[in-house]
Amino acid sequence: MALVFHERVGQDRRRISPFSWRIRYAFAHKGLDPEIVPTRFADVDRIRGLSGQHYVPIIEHDGEVVHDSWSIACHLEDRFPDRPSLFGGDAGRGAARLVNIWSDSVLGGAMRRQIYSDFVWVIDPGDRAYFRYSREAMVGTTLEDYSADRDEYLSAFFEACAPLERTLLEQPFLAGAAPAYLDYVVFSVFQWARVGSPRDVLADAASMNGVRAWRTRMVALYDRLGDRFPLYPMQRIGPDGRAVSDEAACSTAPSLSVRGRVSHRDAKGS
Repeated sequence: MALVFHERVGQDRRRISPFSWRIRYAFAHKGLDPEIVPTRFADVDRIRGLSGQHYVPIIEHDGEVVHDSWSIACHLEDRFPDRPSLFGGDAGRGAARLVNIWSDSVLGGAMRRQIYSDFVWVIDPGDRAYFRYSREAMVGTTLEDYSADRDEYLSAFFEACAPLERTLLEQPFLAGAAPAYLDYVVFSVFQWARVGSPRDVLADAASMNGVRAWRTRMVALYDRLGDRFPLYPMQRIGPDGRAVSDEAACSTAPSLSVRGRVSHRDAKGS
């Protein structure tokens, strides 16, 4: 059965989307090997032509196009029932949905402030103007100013992680003895940060020993899937996206943004 995965990429093959990372882990969990189509922000016309919307990841499977990472995970679970389960049944699917929403709205929001000023440097140089324009419209200031006081927000980040820490001090994975989709969802936020910033918010956090050890286990899964692509670059190369007009920034992905109006989901970096 043909299975094609359209995945967000940045500079030098970096996988820069948390939403794509959770699906990469879902494929590995299921033992599936899809055809990969690297997708820049500038490739929006292809994505819209296939799916009728502009977010990635999307998959093509036997003539059907599925978008949104949660919908993709459910599709893989339902269409490949003979493969290892992502959820472990209906109750597990419901719990994973809660974790998915929490991770996107709470954990992802807290991580965003920690990494955004660094993240532009892992974007493909041709996409940086659009990325900067759209994200600065969302946060209401420059990426650099948005993250300038990020140390002051670390305590809020650790508070968001507190339920994870308590759980992971008692068991090796969030799902229990073995990983499941809810682990992949939460890990995708930490992997987003590993790729998108040289700053490791867990490095010196004595209160995050459980989360840090779990992150190490997650990176090592599936023949070290978490280390398969480049992480943050040693050097920052190319334009930072600021030396262009707003009109030029918009033209990078013309159907994504309207001058002065950028949706919150557009700016999440799918």
